Amino acid sequence: MQRKLIENTKAAFRKAFHTEPEHLFLAPGRVNIIGEHVDYNDGFVLPAAIDKYICFAVKKENDSDICTFFAADLDQFFSFNTKEKQVPVEKQWANYLLGVFNAIQESGRDTGGLRIAFSSTIPMGSGLSSSAALECGFAYILNTLFDLRLSKSEMALIGQKSEHTFVGVNCGIMDQFASVFGKENKVIMLDCNSLDHHYYDAKLEGYAWVLFDSCVKHTHLTSGYNDRRRDVDKGKEVLHKKFPQVQKFRDFTLAMLEECREDMGAVPYIRCRYLLKEIRRVEQAVQALSESRPEELGRLMNETHNGLSREFEVSCEEIDFLVEETQKEKGVLGARMMGGGFGGCSINLIREDSVEDITGKISKKYQDRFNIQMKIYSVKISDGIQEYTSDEHIQS
Repeated sequence: MQRKLIENTKAAFRKAFHTEPEHLFLAPGRVNIIGEHVDYNDGFVLPAAIDKYICFAVKKENDSDICTFFAADLDQFFSFNTKEKQVPVEKQWANYLLGVFNAIQESGRDTGGLRIAFSSTIPMGSGLSSSAALECGFAYILNTLFDLRLSKSEMALIGQKSEHTFVGVNCGIMDQFASVFGKENKVIMLDCNSLDHHYYDAKLEGYAWVLFDSCVKHTHLTSGYNDRRRDVDKGKEVLHKKFPQVQKFRDFTLAMLEECREDMGAVPYIRCRYLLKEIRRVEQAVQALSESRPEELGRLMNETHNGLSREFEVSCEEIDFLVEETQKEKGVLGARMMGGGFGGCSINLIREDSVEDITGKISKKYQDRFNIQMKIYSVKISDGIQEYTSDEHIQS
């Protein structure tokens, strides 16, 4: 799969620019094993880079200030002058790249012209962070070819800033961080505020990570997200007033929350309860991985889905159906919705010898119930962004 992507991207470069690329880069998508909606609530997340990539074929233009992109999957070109001030444009995919360049330009670093063709195996719109791969992949290319001396954290933050300023999405740092910092068979326990992080083994012999794409995304994601933030903020206000000595939300206990239940009201209480329990589940999941207890990890995933669906209320009928039917199957350790909610993918931990049978059953049930053909992605935990300069590095 990786080899095919690289060969296709090299062919696209030749077609677009009538020459050979000099460099190849792979930028991965990501999954989040556990820890949803806690990244903006003083909690930890547990993401990992996956073996779905954007491949960039690149040639440096020493005698030009023009940077030209060919988006092979869209059959579209876009160019800009690296000596000019950049502003957002109508072509949305280009804004992810322009935002990265603008952030680097504002830092006072100098770059030059490039020709870049790119293609992807990261499914678009499925919650696997193709946008972060695009942003951070370009930042990595500029850093490598123009010796900008950016740290990995700086590249992740530049990707996030691009999305904030040129795309208009006020995203957290998790997606960009996972794309840059990913390691094969490792999950990252990340504090999204401080960027403190630790790696933990995630080599689960005999088990596979499989994503079921519901192929739906309900329009109330943004409004629902904003409503949840207001609910949580109200709960936090009551907690901090009663317990001013506690600085971070994650340090409140469930007993403290219970004391504030009447003052904050039913909805803020249940939202905060989900978050405090989810923060603790992330810590428990790390322990389960460290001790090679996949059954315990699966149990925590099931608890997370129950909390997201019934307490934080960000699931939907289609995802609940996928998760609940999957959880019934023998050979499934855990299943839950992944991402912001109201559609997208479920993430499932399944015994390898059961994957084919279970995916067939769930796909048929989903088709029968909603008349939608779900998509299935088996993923492996992979390295972060890297340059590939010879076929000896390429996985077949």
